[in-house]
Amino acid sequence: MSVRNILIIGLGGVGLHLARRLVQEGYGVTVIESIQHLISAANDNLDAKIIDGNAMELSSWKRAQAESMDLMIAVTDQDSVNMIASIIADRFGIPRKIARVRSPEYGYDNSLLNKNDFKIDLVIHPEELIAREIARLVMRSSGNDVIDIGEGTMKVCALRVNAACPIANRTIGEIRLLHNEFPFRVVAIARGINTIIPGDDDTIMPNDQVFIMVNGAYLSRLMQLLGMKEQTIQRVMIVGGGMVGARVAELLCKTVRINLIESDQQHAEELALSLKNTDVLHGDGTDVNVMVLGGLMEMDIFIATTGNNETNIISCLLAKHMMNRTNVDPAGKEGKTIALVKKEDYLVLASTIGLDIALNMKISAANEIMKFIRIGELLSVAHLHGVDAEVIELVAADRSPITKKRLGKLRSTLQDKGILVAGIITNGTCILTDDDTLIEPNERAIVVSATRSLKDAQQLFQ
Repeated sequence: MSVRNILIIGLGGVGLHLARRLVQEGYGVTVIESIQHLISAANDNLDAKIIDGNAMELSSWKRAQAESMDLMIAVTDQDSVNMIASIIADRFGIPRKIARVRSPEYGYDNSLLNKNDFKIDLVIHPEELIAREIARLVMRSSGNDVIDIGEGTMKVCALRVNAACPIANRTIGEIRLLHNEFPFRVVAIARGINTIIPGDDDTIMPNDQVFIMVNGAYLSRLMQLLGMKEQTIQRVMIVGGGMVGARVAELLCKTVRINLIESDQQHAEELALSLKNTDVLHGDGTDVNVMVLGGLMEMDIFIATTGNNETNIISCLLAKHMMNRTNVDPAGKEGKTIALVKKEDYLVLASTIGLDIALNMKISAANEIMKFIRIGELLSVAHLHGVDAEVIELVAADRSPITKKRLGKLRSTLQDKGILVAGIITNGTCILTDDDTLIEPNERAIVVSATRSLKDAQQLFQ
């Protein structure tokens, strides 16, 4: 089912971020919100219809023309409002409903009142989503991140480039000529606040975060070429025992040893009793002495999940410096850091000052919602952490623009839009493209697109 008109309930962090993305991608967005300062902030920079009203009053839904909506997304900070909004949306005939529900007592498959009772198609729990994302990243034994693409046959590997890296200070074209023992392709670059979908003339610079697509069979060779060291994750330190930190410990404790630092003494005692295979220490996560006492020097990964942006960033910076064994042993391991960052502006700061991975809860929730919206429009979607770009699979329709010329002839047009057709899937195998590649009708392609250009990418294949 195609989605065109979307009703959002709530303009808080998730709602505003999601509304901006949806408007940017060309959807018709209407919002119901009652808090005046949120409405004022949105009116200044959001091209959407905003209804000043209470979502629990049917008059607000009528003013929003709810009966014409294809999808309702309720993301206020109150579970009860979101669940009731789903029931109201169903009565107005809105076919699909998404609701943010944090309480495990409602809305889930095993709850007394499950999502079907509230007519919800997708339940969003931002804290659970971000905890699972952190656990997934931890269990990747190398690099900053590895994403499965094309039914798992292809991987996209993220790497922070240093001055000694073989691809540093070289153009994409030079890299292709110098390193042609096996096929791989740089598909995106994060440089400061900018996202680059690179062409042959773009240069990889030190401190860039690059995303490289490679067949899974060549992943270890790529890591060896780029100097990425495989390591077994055995010990993890978490600062912050709130909903996210405690859940990360629960997800990881069966496979790794956890040391958790919590500033609230009573909560630390509760966590010590409830968490398995976890040593809980009461203290300040930005205090070097507390971190060392907690075993920081033996850790493979350090995770900061407190509710304070500055605490998370500062503690990760301290940990990053202290866990760098290469300072005293060139063959030593370099510990990884993951920070939970609430302010979007701080995401760029976190990556530019040296943290490995910075995650944002509302972006994670929005990504999950966008993935749901695109079901039926795209074969698959993978968001690349740290850049405004996504990997999608598209099927070329008969006589679609992408089938009329070889990719070399389309290079300039594609690069201007921030679109890269990176691979084609034939007989279950993905082959990286080059300038001579011609996309055939009904052929599946892996496309890397700037988020702003997703609609343009789809139109090329329609």
